[in-house]
Amino acid sequence: MEEKRSVSVVIPNYNGRYLLEENLPSVFEALTVAEVSFEVIVVDDASTDESVAFLETTFPQVVLLQNERNRGFSPTINRGIMAATKDLVLALNSDVKLTPNYFLPLFKYFTKKDTFGVMGRILDLDGEKVQDVAKYPQQKPTGKIKSTIDFVLDPMPKNYWLPSLYLSGANALVDREKIQELGGFDEIYAPFYVEDVDLSVRAWRLGWPCYYEHEAVCHHPESVTIANYHKKRKIYVISARNKLIMHALHLQGVSKVIWNLKVFVDFMIYWLALNFRFYEAFFLFLRRFKQLQQSKKRMKQLLKKYNRKESINTIIERMRQEIEAYNVVKLDI
Repeated sequence: MEEKRSVSVVIPNYNGRYLLEENLPSVFEALTVAEVSFEVIVVDDASTDESVAFLETTFPQVVLLQNERNRGFSPTINRGIMAATKDLVLALNSDVKLTPNYFLPLFKYFTKKDTFGVMGRILDLDGEKVQDVAKYPQQKPTGKIKSTIDFVLDPMPKNYWLPSLYLSGANALVDREKIQELGGFDEIYAPFYVEDVDLSVRAWRLGWPCYYEHEAVCHHPESVTIANYHKKRKIYVISARNKLIMHALHLQGVSKVIWNLKVFVDFMIYWLALNFRFYEAFFLFLRRFKQLQQSKKRMKQLLKKYNRKESINTIIERMRQEIEAYNVVKLDI
């Protein structure tokens, strides 16, 4: 199969004028080095700074879409994804700086027609600290999908395509037709967190693998875009709510029963610990019940369309067994 070689870069932005000024030049440089047909789409999420004016005057070649009100990550990036026209879509955070050769090791993954996407290695701005690599597939006996374990192989095999449980939403290069088929990131997770895990899990369930490429490098400061604009309590509550949503969407059978029992036990533990943030997260989860049913229905329709019946439990275990044939190094990031 011929490589897919045209790229739509989609960047969601909220009050990130200085980030755009800092990082957009690296995007255009990487695209130029890649020698591909491309478009850069920035979706502004009702910024109150000078982001829009800056883009209009400094980067007129950017396709600029503007939300009338602030909507959060998923609805904002989805608007750009659905407007994309090239073979591949790079979902890119505004605080990520690409290296000049970023795209070059990635195109080969799309010679396989079932590939959903691939992510590169994310380092800090100095290139000294690893922030994101491949995500180890693990499911706890409680049914919990563990998505926070970073890993690499040592040595990294030259001709092995390393699967990753999910692709970071900060730098995921994906097949445009597939991500549009999925409807982009599920907006049930708005305003932020877990949506990239869910997107990749949906892709895996449809038989579309996700990969990690160690030689594709980009740079990223530590949690700039969310931590700068939201309080720690809100971040905790939204993250906990979204983890409840993801497990409700994707667990089946015995795993789902065990997970529900775990949530019940957590209720007791957090009550004794006087941790009422969990209760806030749970009741926010209940308020998304109607959206949850709609998301389940859409996923069920896609599974039927592509004749897929494999559970996420089975997918995770198969992926884990494949990876464990190599020397796995789990990183403490």
